[in-house]
Amino acid sequence: MNINDAIDDFINYCIFEKGLSDKTKESYYYDLKVYKSYLQDNKINSVNDISTDNIEKFLKYRNNLADNTSTIAHNLTVIKNFHAYLFKNNVVSSNVAESISRPKLRKKIPKAISIDDMNKLLDIKLDNAFDYRNKAMIELMYGAGLRVSELISLDVGSIDFTNCVIRITGKGSKERIVPIGDYSIYYLKEYLNRRNSMLKNISTDALFLNNHGKRMTRQGFFKNLKLILEKQGLNPDIHPHTLRHSFATHLLNNGADLRSIQELLGHSDIATTKIYTHVSDEKVKNDYLKYHPREHKGE
Repeated sequence: MNINDAIDDFINYCIFEKGLSDKTKESYYYDLKVYKSYLQDNKINSVNDISTDNIEKFLKYRNNLADNTSTIAHNLTVIKNFHAYLFKNNVVSSNVAESISRPKLRKKIPKAISIDDMNKLLDIKLDNAFDYRNKAMIELMYGAGLRVSELISLDVGSIDFTNCVIRITGKGSKERIVPIGDYSIYYLKEYLNRRNSMLKNISTDALFLNNHGKRMTRQGFFKNLKLILEKQGLNPDIHPHTLRHSFATHLLNNGADLRSIQELLGHSDIATTKIYTHVSDEKVKNDYLKYHPREHKGE
């Protein structure tokens, strides 16, 4: 069977029998399209001619393109599923992808921005309801260490102003209660005083609204953040998750307990939180090299 037909059959199987979402289907199709192009460039047009060696060379090819290990691991997962499907349905006589090991994922040390840059980011000129919304969103995201998905899914009732806490629904629908500080509370109240003007005659419980009066989307928040970064003259590569990283890093650097940070972030495993100790260790090393009098010979 030629590779194009095999991919079409597999994608249809994923849609109609596995019930995969459109997003997952598109991800599978993209990975297989890249895989197919590589094989055809190497004169392989039939799935019956693909060998284990071809797959391993494809993964090395992707690695040489500087793709990160998580991307390559995803590529391999899709390829393994594809070849397992072909073997199960007797299209090929053996599963040539079965013996290939997944690459070990390197844990990325999260990047945080400095407190000075964080303050600069939060120094938003407040002229209208949208400015107050942006200010409240960034204050809350940094002040409570939220994921962007958690931020945009908040409802008005998620905020408990009396007890100064916020109820978060995190990954796996797990709930946690996170304290919020004075700045977040103040600017949330200021925003809520202006929220009704943004509703556009649409009834919604969503806390943060877009310019159509509907719930703010992930893409909408990212776009607004980019505009603010540009206006404030800050690094345009800062992304929403950087605010969460900065929340954890700044707490740790100022003496917060790792277990407390784990609870605030909603990590089920302390090992996930421990990655922030690497950030702190790096700061200690840099401070030593910068400030110790015996580290500046000849200056």
